[in-house]
Formats: sequence, structure tokens, C-alpha cells
Amino acid sequence: MIQRFIELGEGYGDIYELCELAKVNKDRIHQAFIFSSTKDNINYFSIAIALKPVNTANFFPIYICREGIVETQQESKRLTIFKEALNELEIQPIKVDIKHSSIYVDVNLYYQYIIGVLRLNHLIPPLQ
Repeated sequence: MIQRFIELGEGYGDIYELCELAKVNKDRIHQAFIFSSTKDNINYFSIAIALKPVNTANFFPIYICREGIVETQQESKRLTIFKEALNELEIQPIKVDIKHSSIYVDVNLYYQYIIGVLRLNHLIPPLQ
């Protein structure tokens, strides 16, 4: 099974797009994630949804808005929008602490690292 991240942007439009993907594919959602990471003592959030493969397709997509949400005293509007969309779908996101992407030279290595973390914690299916 091919497990691959599909990166959306960091803005409001991208968050709404991710939420709409979740609503349209509500029967395909495997899991939703809120990833937290730290860089220079600032916490960042990434939000993602993992979709089950279609029919016999061997593709397991994980749509992500990477590190565009900064932790503040008050919860970010973008994080609230994501949580509200998942609440409508009766999906509870899993929070996972990970390393910040700036540690990695290449974004593909970063995504391989996250896939490894998710597999080790049995949050996504193993390779077959």
C-alpha cells in the first residue's frame, strides 16, 4: 500500500478545503490528526486527515496543512474550524507530538518520519 502525504497550504482557504475534503469523503476517513511541533520555543500545529483506499486501489492518502497554525493563548480560528468540521462528522482527532519539519533537509524525509510514527503507534495500517 502506498501511503503518501498530500500537502495543502497554510491559509484559511486551505483549511476550508481540508474540511470540505473530510465532509465529502466522510465514509472514507480512516483518522484525523492534529500534529504539534516546536521550533524556537514556539508551538506549531499541523492538521491532517487520512483516507481509506478506494475499492482495490493501493493508495492511502493523508491530506495535511503543515505547520501553519501557531499556538497562542486563545485557540486559533483555523484549529477551531477544523475541530468543528470533525465534530459535525463525529470524528475525534488524534493529537500527536512530532519533530518540526525544519529539522529535515527534505520535506519527503519529514513525511517518511511521520508515516513511521503513525505506523509504530498503529494509527495507520502497516505496509502490505
